[in-house]
Order: sequence, then structure tokens, then C-alpha cells
Amino acid sequence: MASCKKSIKKNHIKNILRFLFEAFCLIAITQSLLAQWVQTNGPSGGYVYSFAVLGTKLFAGTSGGVFLSTDNGTSWTAANAGLTNTSVRTLAVSDSGLFAGTWNGGVFRSTNNGASWTAVNTNLANWIVLSLAVSDTNLFAGTNGGGVFLSTDNGTSWTAANAGLTNTSVRTLAVSDSGLFAGTWNGGVFRSTNNGASWTAVNTNLANWIVLSLAVSDTNLFAGTNGGGVFLSTNNGTSWTAANTGLLNTEVYALAISGTDLFAGTYGGGTFLSTDNGTSWAAANAGLANTYVRALAVNDTVLIAGTSYGAGVFLSIDIGASWTTVNTGLTNTDVRALALSSPNIFAGTWGGGVFLSTNNGTTWAAVNTGLAATNVQAIALNGTDLFAGTAGGVFHSTDNGTSWTAVNTGLMGSYVFTLAVSDTDLFAGTWGGGVFHSTNNGTSWTQVNTGLTNTDVFALVVSGMDLFAGTAGGVFHSTDNGTGWTQVNTGLTNLYVQALAITGGNLIAGTADGVFLSTNSGTSWTAVNTGLTNTEIRALAVSGTNLFAGTFGRGVWRRPLSEMVTAVQRFPDEVLAGFSLEQNYPNPFNPATTISFSLSSASFVSLKIFDALGREVSTLFSEELPAGWYSRQWNTAGLPSGVYFYLMQAGSFTEAKKLILLR
Repeated sequence: MASCKKSIKKNHIKNILRFLFEAFCLIAITQSLLAQWVQTNGPSGGYVYSFAVLGTKLFAGTSGGVFLSTDNGTSWTAANAGLTNTSVRTLAVSDSGLFAGTWNGGVFRSTNNGASWTAVNTNLANWIVLSLAVSDTNLFAGTNGGGVFLSTDNGTSWTAANAGLTNTSVRTLAVSDSGLFAGTWNGGVFRSTNNGASWTAVNTNLANWIVLSLAVSDTNLFAGTNGGGVFLSTNNGTSWTAANTGLLNTEVYALAISGTDLFAGTYGGGTFLSTDNGTSWAAANAGLANTYVRALAVNDTVLIAGTSYGAGVFLSIDIGASWTTVNTGLTNTDVRALALSSPNIFAGTWGGGVFLSTNNGTTWAAVNTGLAATNVQAIALNGTDLFAGTAGGVFHSTDNGTSWTAVNTGLMGSYVFTLAVSDTDLFAGTWGGGVFHSTNNGTSWTQVNTGLTNTDVFALVVSGMDLFAGTAGGVFHSTDNGTGWTQVNTGLTNLYVQALAITGGNLIAGTADGVFLSTNSGTSWTAVNTGLTNTEIRALAVSGTNLFAGTFGRGVWRRPLSEMVTAVQRFPDEVLAGFSLEQNYPNPFNPATTISFSLSSASFVSLKIFDALGREVSTLFSEELPAGWYSRQWNTAGLPSGVYFYLMQAGSFTEAKKLILLR
């Protein structure tokens, strides 16, 4: 939104407000005002461990429980009531119900399509259940180290069935007319023709023996492996051939067949569909929002998420309402870092170096000349200077990554997790080496760890003279470029801080147990996690009026900043360059919005709200205030929708901005 700055007399206020009203274009905007965190619609993909088919219903077992689709994976809904362990590694269907095997929670049974679940674990000696299979009245459970168990009464009781099974880490089971098959961790495939009474290995030409999933269709037996993709056998495992064309992620944790459709669930890459027995594959992920988000980057129009385990980069132009995969040319999809500088987008990958897109991710090209270390954890931009933090130190480019130079003199901690830039100051946070400071674009570094009691530094942010470090031991604050640090953890109930963000003086920390907010430089923290069902936060970003959080296994979540920020003075000790009035957030809004401003010296402040006709409707401040940052919420109870203006006067400083109330 535009703003006007003029030195005016009080009796000219109405004229200026009328001028502003005429100058601004009124655009109809709708804004969803949320009462908590909400999951954005993606990025799609994630930790799909198992499938089961019941009629037209497709069930997916994931790290977040069971999901149900009735349209071949086009959309999904959760089906978890009574499932006290939601790490679902396997699913199976029998005439008497649906069964779910969990990691350390044993077996659960549902007789109503997942609407409710009951544990069935009597005599099941190993509760880490990785696979289930049904043959007539027999239910088989494959466990992690306990081998195979058999139940003939729908899980009411279990007995071991392991003779000849030389590998007892049974990751998957499948049943065909010719027998029972067990896929094991590094032992390949075993076959039994007598309900598990005895087993024989069947691994000829199976190039990967870490077998994570099995599925049977007529005479076709499919095996999903850890890194080798899918293999097909047409002779009961006597021999195997690879079937991976189009399968972008080869860690195949789940396989299922519905009619002529073969589904593959991958570790972090989501779901893939083949209609030709694995000859070719295509992604099928819409609505299955369950992705490991490692990096977020935003500008005025674009939100980008970088993910790991094969999912790559996702782009949203509607604050996360929808996402598009943008991976063409991105030959490494384990994305750890992102940076935006229109029209350039930089992606740092683990093992593939840096990629550049100049067209919003439509295509990517590797830009790695001189980048000797390609495990990239961090990217930072400072004008024309581009920096990459890697497992082998820091690299510097002045030509958008066309060429790189190592800049590591004095950088004793070579594993760089995070970078932050402020004018001529460059900071690097390292694994085990703490924080390093450079004033010459990385040509030389100085370790700055005094008071930094934890040197595993995952995140850094800079605001003016304030530098914050997120570590494995909480948050630390420095006001002298890292020369000295103070731990600021009061109220921070989880000290494993993996992400930091700062906006308008509000400091936000993403931890292994949720999001925390501080309005006073970390002196105190408050949890802001309502509605956030996955609290392992790996990335944070602010875009306009919204805070975005990238999670481990649950995609991206969004929450309006206005819900979390209250009327407080912010950063009272900061040396401010001048007076400023910020745009309110959210805008448009209903029914409340927050207005913030800064004072570089003590002043009498008047902050008032006017309607479009110049009539005063509210006074937020009319008092003498010391230097500092300030915020105050305006609640519009009783006022109609429309355009309003707020005007701040402090000494000779005057500024006005527009806000829009939408009922």
C-alpha cells in the first residue's frame, strides 16, 4: 500500500485524508481471519508407509496416522479415531475388518472403515509392527527383529512363525495363490507355502535386498526397496527386473494394487501411480499434505518451500492455498536452503550444490563452478553478493552462482548450518564451532562465542544491532556483533531451536516442540501453537501479515501475525535511525488490526483513526513516549466496512496510511 509523508498543520488533516482517499485504488479483497494455525494445502507428498484397498476405498498409513481416499488418491481425509499410535507402518484388510500395524504400538483393528480403532496385541511379543498380511482366516504380522507372527482369530492372540527365516527384520508381507512372501531389511525376499511354518529365500536378480514393500497382482509380484525403487517378478520371486521409469523417489515404503492401478508410497516423495505394471509412473499426491519442509522463502507475491527426501521445491502464489511442484532441471531434490532476489531463486541442496531459477522455479540450472562442497545447508544474499554455507565451509559468488570462491580463512567450524547478513557484517552459524563474524564478505572470519554456551548453531537472524542465534541449547542474544552473548530462554520450554524469524521487532523461534514468540528481544517467550498438530518446526518465514512454519512431515502451516502480537513496547534499547509508521497487519482485517511505529527520541505522539470523510473515529495514542518500538491493536467493534486512515504525528514527523475493514 502506498503512503504519503508530509509536514502538515493539524487543521489540514481532513484535506490530506481526502487526498489519500482519492489517490488509492479500492480493490475488493477477502481475508480469512484465523483463530489458530492452519495447515496449507501442501506441499503434497511425504512419509507414506503403507496402503490397503477395500472396495472403492484406498487407505494410506503414514507417519501421521491413517488417511482415506475414495477417488484413487485425488483427495484424502484422516481416519484416526482411537488410534493411540499414529506412526502407521502397515495396513491390511480381511473380511472382518481393517488392520493397522504401528511403530511400537502393536496392531489395531477397525470394523468401520477407519472410523474407530481398537488395539489387538495379546501374545504379540514385538510391538514394532512393520507389515501385515491376510490369507483366508490367517492374519500375519511382520515385526522389527521378532520375525513373523500368526493370528487365526483377528488379532485376539498371536504365535511366532519363523522357521527358516534367516532375517527377522520383516518390513513387508504379501499373499498370493502360490504362497506367503516376506520382505526383509537387507535379507531380500522369503517365500512360504505353508502359512509361515517354513521359509525359503527368493532373491535372484533382486539388486537391492532392503525390501520395504510387497504387492501381488495375478502372477505379478512387486517389491519396493530402499533406494532401488520397484522390482517385478512374474515367477514367484524366482527372478526379478527393475520397474522404475518416472519414479522420482526410489525409497518405496508402500505398494498397493486397485484394479489395474499400482500405487507406490515413497519416503518423502509422496505417492506415485502406475497403470502398466510399473513400466511408467506419475505422481498422485493432491491433498496428502505430509512433507518434510526444510526451507521457506518469500517475497511480495511468491511463497516457496524446499523439501527433502525427493519432493523438491514447491511454489504457492496464494499464501499456501495451493502449491505447484517446480522441479524441472532440479537434479537433486533434497533442498536445504532457499533465497529470493527477483527474478532469481536460489536453491541449496544436499549433495547437488546450488541451483538457480530465473522464472519462478519453472526451470532450474545447476550453478556450481568452483563450489567444492555440494552439501549446501544455507544461502544468503547481500546485494550482488551470494553466499553458500556448506558442510565444507562458506563460498562466495558475485555472479549469481556462475562461479564460486571458498572464503574460509579463520572459519574453524567448517560445517555451516546458517548464514545471516547485515550491511557489511556476515555471520555464520556452525555445527560445534559456534558463530563466526566477517566484515569483508568472508575473506576472513573471527570466532565470536563469548557467552555462547551451546555451539551447535542452527539459525541466525539480525535486526539492527540485535543478533540472535538459535542453538541446540536455546536462543542467545548479542548486541555487539557476537562479541558477547546472553542466553534468553525464559518461557522457552523446548531449547532445540532450528529456525528463527523477526518481523517488526517480534522474534519468533521454531523448535522441536512448536513455535514461540518473544516481543522483548527474547527476555520472555510464549508458545503460539494452537491448532499446530505437528510441532517439529524446521523453517519459518514471514510474508505480509502471515507467519509460515515448515514442519517435519506435515508440510507448511500458516497463522496471522496479528493473533500472536499484543500491544507492547518493543526493543526499547535499540538505537533507531528515525521515526517510522508501519503498515497495519492484517490489512484488510476484521474485526481487529495492529498498528506499529518507532521513535528515535522521546516525543509526544498522536495516533488517530479517521474514516474516508476525514472524521475522527478513534485515538490510539495521545501521550509522551520514550524512544522505542510500539504496537497497539485497534478493535473496530460497531464500525461499518470501508476504507479508514490512520495518522501519526510526533514532533515534526507526520505520516498517514490506509487500512480496510471488511465485515
